[in-house]
Amino acid sequence: MIRGVHTMFYSSQAEELRKFLRDVIGFSATDVGDGWLIFDLPEADMGCHPTGEGQWPSGTHAISFYCDDIEQTVAELKARGVEFTGPVEDCGFGLVTHFKVPGGFALQLYQPLYSKNGSAG
Repeated sequence: MIRGVHTMFYSSQAEELRKFLRDVIGFSATDVGDGWLIFDLPEADMGCHPTGEGQWPSGTHAISFYCDDIEQTVAELKARGVEFTGPVEDCGFGLVTHFKVPGGFALQLYQPLYSKNGSAG
């Protein structure tokens, strides 16, 4: 039976991104050989979002990180040299921002405004 999710980022700077995730974000990892790191991630959840005009096309997938206190997390990451692409915004489901990573792309960081049991957070 399925027991987890393996996520992947494809990056033109994969080695630098691995070091960023380990050294800056603080994820623990196993080196499976030649510096290829597989990260041990904290808890996860998964949503299935509808498509629509001006939205992502069907089959699109995304990975984002979430936290309990976005203002505190943003401050901690900025202190480690992480660059954010914009301010925190309320998107209804959560408070959202994005930060730059090696390879020329940004990742979403959000604080959910819901709880795991389905009640409002």
